Amino acid sequence: MTNTTLEMKDISIEFPGVKALDQVTFTAKPGSVHALIGANGAGKSTLMKVLAGAYDHFSGEIKLGGKGLSISKPTDSQKAGVQIVYQEVDAALIPTLSVAENIMLQETVQHSGNKQWIQWRNVHKKAAKQLEKLNSSISTKRLVSSLTLAEKQMVLLARAISTDCKFLILDEPTAPLSNRETEKLFSVIKRLKEEGVGIIFISHRIPEIVEICDEITIMRNGHVVKRDLVENLTPEKIVECMLGQKLEQQFPANNTASGEPILEVKGLTDHTIVKNVSLHVSAGEVVGIAGLVGAGKTELCKALFGDTPKTNGTIRIKGKTVKVNSPHVAVQNGMAFVPEERRKEGLNLYESVQTNLISANLHAFTKALHFLDKKAQKNKSQEIIQALGIKTPSPETSVHTLSGGNQQKIAIGKWLVSEADIYIFDEPTKGVDVGAKRDIFELIAALAKRGKAILYASSELSEIVGLTNRVYVLYDGKVTKELSTAETDEQELLYFSTGGQSNEN
Repeated sequence: MTNTTLEMKDISIEFPGVKALDQVTFTAKPGSVHALIGANGAGKSTLMKVLAGAYDHFSGEIKLGGKGLSISKPTDSQKAGVQIVYQEVDAALIPTLSVAENIMLQETVQHSGNKQWIQWRNVHKKAAKQLEKLNSSISTKRLVSSLTLAEKQMVLLARAISTDCKFLILDEPTAPLSNRETEKLFSVIKRLKEEGVGIIFISHRIPEIVEICDEITIMRNGHVVKRDLVENLTPEKIVECMLGQKLEQQFPANNTASGEPILEVKGLTDHTIVKNVSLHVSAGEVVGIAGLVGAGKTELCKALFGDTPKTNGTIRIKGKTVKVNSPHVAVQNGMAFVPEERRKEGLNLYESVQTNLISANLHAFTKALHFLDKKAQKNKSQEIIQALGIKTPSPETSVHTLSGGNQQKIAIGKWLVSEADIYIFDEPTKGVDVGAKRDIFELIAALAKRGKAILYASSELSEIVGLTNRVYVLYDGKVTKELSTAETDEQELLYFSTGGQSNEN
């Protein structure tokens, strides 16, 4: 095979108040899986967006097979054989079109532009062939709006491999996938690697990097700090390079004694998957909701918060029965919710950091005649920014320009202003680096010490074991087991998460 080594040399790019990349050099080889990692804000996604043509105001040069590439827009990158699957899958798909139309989007657009008849049977046939390569059985006739997050990811992957792809960039590809779906993805990556495709793999999950990647480039603060073969580095060394220091202890101690019951749920059932769920959370307690992707964790969280309708069950808050039929009612009753899809549901991406931080409690910043108190807004937002260590040029910076970890801190920080009693977290560390994870864990522990009731839903069983006091395990929308976290481990949680039955009579 001809040499198609990809080279990015001395890449620099600036945004208002931030130098995101500073003289970065990166090389990827065909037929190799290259990990590109770093803490949130390190510059890895920015570097790949330069390669994908999303940014054109950079300096430096890009070469493929020794020949210079002029990349100023996404089509330039795609013509060169570089495809990217972004972490924000919804932004890359058209929800009102079918799976087939989204997979074969480039081809159908080209036919339309040339005023050629589109053979829809062929479009569906070609799309099905790409899905077959991924061992996916998604119907090509389904609307994308009806798909789960994991299925949308598969559609994007199918679109990427439907072209003449020399390099495939995967940005946190396993975040929405179950263990089984991740295994399928890895088998596809291995096959593409054997076919000579170069894979650039962005992930915060160190075990995945060790399993699937050959080479690694580690970035920090817009610079490359380490290049090596993955086999030459331990997971501890990788984390140390990412953070610039050793990570001594990931989970903070939670010795807070639980107080009076704050949230009591009995027989909760929704219109989709949640079936007869009962649970309780006391003041100062962190309670886990464990389960694999698709177990019903997100659906349970949304039902509790009034974001989806309930068909049965009761909710009591501080001993009082409450009909939580909307998020507005939930907030009025002291509930806060940090959703899994923070960019879609938890933030106003194109508003400022300050606007987002005060959005959950606007009445606290209003003066007479309902005018907003701008000074109070600024002071409070700066207080939260400092307390949470949010890295932003200013409170007026648009949230969409910040890293995933900082966006997540804002999604949490807006509820600190409201002084809620019950905090519901749904996969709060998804797409977040180990340093930002530690900050989030510290924040949750601090909320517990202040007597807040915490529900922590996650498929990351290590986080459930390390952070919570008790755990309810979900399988197929039902609670299969309640356990004291101090008396269980990841293996037992996985057993019940996969439908295992208790031996108790």
